[in-house]
Amino acid sequence: MSPLSQFVRLSSLDAVPESLRGAYVAIGNFDGVHRGHQSVLSTLKARAAEAGVPAVVLTFEPHPRDVFAPAPFLFRLTDGNAKARLVEAFGLDAITILNFDRDFSQIEAEDFVSRFLVDALGVTGVIVGADFHFGRQRRGTPTFLKAAGDAQGFAVEVLGLMDEGQEVISSSRIRAALSEGAVVAANRLLGYHWFFDGCVVKGDQRGRELGYPTANTMTHANFQLAQGVYAVRARLGDRLFDGVAAFGKPMFNNQRPPFETHLFDFDEDIYGQTITVALVAHIRGQEVFSGLDELIAAMDRDSNKARAQLAAAKPISELDHRLGFFG
Repeated sequence: MSPLSQFVRLSSLDAVPESLRGAYVAIGNFDGVHRGHQSVLSTLKARAAEAGVPAVVLTFEPHPRDVFAPAPFLFRLTDGNAKARLVEAFGLDAITILNFDRDFSQIEAEDFVSRFLVDALGVTGVIVGADFHFGRQRRGTPTFLKAAGDAQGFAVEVLGLMDEGQEVISSSRIRAALSEGAVVAANRLLGYHWFFDGCVVKGDQRGRELGYPTANTMTHANFQLAQGVYAVRARLGDRLFDGVAAFGKPMFNNQRPPFETHLFDFDEDIYGQTITVALVAHIRGQEVFSGLDELIAAMDRDSNKARAQLAAAKPISELDHRLGFFG
């Protein structure tokens, strides 16, 4: 069996294509698909290539922590669509995104192995991080998985966590950086420029009146990016734009504000279209100005800074380049 020629995305393992059986599989939540996760994916890619089988990621949506919370509370770095985009850009063959709910959480670890890994996928090998657990009451530890692999005839490799500085690279560390506006630090830990999608909706039209029309996208209640102004690069279909964006409206209604992106040298009606925004740099925090003239002057300065930062921006990695925000 050889790796696939076209990326495959599955939402269940009820009818796995024959071309995916025998794959090497990496399992995890992979929120952010950060550099620590990428070390797992690099090993997956290498082991699959050695065995001549597809490299497949098995992940879950929504995040288990959101399922057990009274209400969704986790600041998500990547939804299922973003994870799939990153896995494909990384050069892997397929991703399976299983729906995680309370019923799924009650699957016994033994059943998870037999049902998904052995019967559905017929895995050649499995790779996980040292902190991965699965099955009812999280009984599926890395040690359990190794024993199951020995019994069922598939290889298991458990990888340690990746350090940077005096801390491991983790999704929570990246969330904390973004919540402080530390975009450069967050992007360094991710290994690419953090991005998110949104459908363009009508706002209050105030930006147009100020000479800065914006593409507004609504944010989730748990979107915890620091309010402020950012240099961004945006994709609209196949087109790529530089821009400056604001999150938060301290001078107006600041209850769950939209993310407002002003695309440079652009004036089209794009309501209802999906825009993907990548954060390149944090320009400043939110400020309250004495009037509209002072606000417009600040927006002019922000735009000039954003243009300069974007002109100097480069991809962080090959993965970042493949994501398509840098031409």
